[in-house]
Amino acid sequence: MSPLPGKTETKVASLPAPGFGLAAYLICLKGILVREGLRFLNQRERFISSLVRPLLWLFIFAAGFRQVLGVSIIPPYKTYVLYEVYITPGLCGMILLFSGMQSSLSMVYDREMGNMRTLLVSPFPRWFLLVSKLLAGVAVSIAQVYVFLGIAWFWGVKAPPIGYLLVLPALFLAGVMLGALGLLLSSMIKQLENFAGVMNFVIFPMYFASPALYPLWRIQESSPLLYKICLANPFTYAVELIRFAFYGQIEWFSLAVVAGCTVLFLGGAIIAYDPSRGLMTRKQDTGGNA
Repeated sequence: MSPLPGKTETKVASLPAPGFGLAAYLICLKGILVREGLRFLNQRERFISSLVRPLLWLFIFAAGFRQVLGVSIIPPYKTYVLYEVYITPGLCGMILLFSGMQSSLSMVYDREMGNMRTLLVSPFPRWFLLVSKLLAGVAVSIAQVYVFLGIAWFWGVKAPPIGYLLVLPALFLAGVMLGALGLLLSSMIKQLENFAGVMNFVIFPMYFASPALYPLWRIQESSPLLYKICLANPFTYAVELIRFAFYGQIEWFSLAVVAGCTVLFLGGAIIAYDPSRGLMTRKQDTGGNA
């Protein structure tokens, strides 16, 4: 319709929708952290099971293997150490590894029950929601690690006092890498029943094919092939990063590998959970049960 004579046509420009501020992102992050914390507190058996495995190795297996698997002077140790002392960083990594897989299990469960839709339909960016859930899971796993370290301290397995603080960044980085791996795996698991297969073919090979229980030089002497597998295992570098951090040292190569794998795993998880590539594709495959 043409404007009336003497009148000028006024064009109203559409304004973009205002974005979220920092406070809104922090509220969202806090909500996810609280939800994950409450879920953990309501599942006491999860807390107990997360400690049973490493304590079993520390109290029983370490006592039996102490005389068989003596540990020579290797960095970062400056003297001979007991077998219990050597495996403690690996047991911390075990807690982080199993916690990361538990987070992936909860993602699969939420997807089957439909609870994940409440989270994924949020107007916040998908990558922020995944990172927030990842950070929540890492916070819970680090709390479990420090409870384990407290029990080990009373058992007589002690690190330098400052090491309990210096190891925190290493625990965080290793936890983020393993949690990101869990997120990536959860995008590939379509049914909850398949998680047992992941436990058998991912978690245990990663743990046992690493220096968590025995030094790499012993593995190299007994099996050069297994030694190469250990070098290709990201969990190897997570354990070494934690081990050196206990003594105030940085293992730079391990740090680089852990950081690189974190970017790779988290990037893959974000792509897999993209509506047009990940969940939407699964929704079509499963007949709409995302």
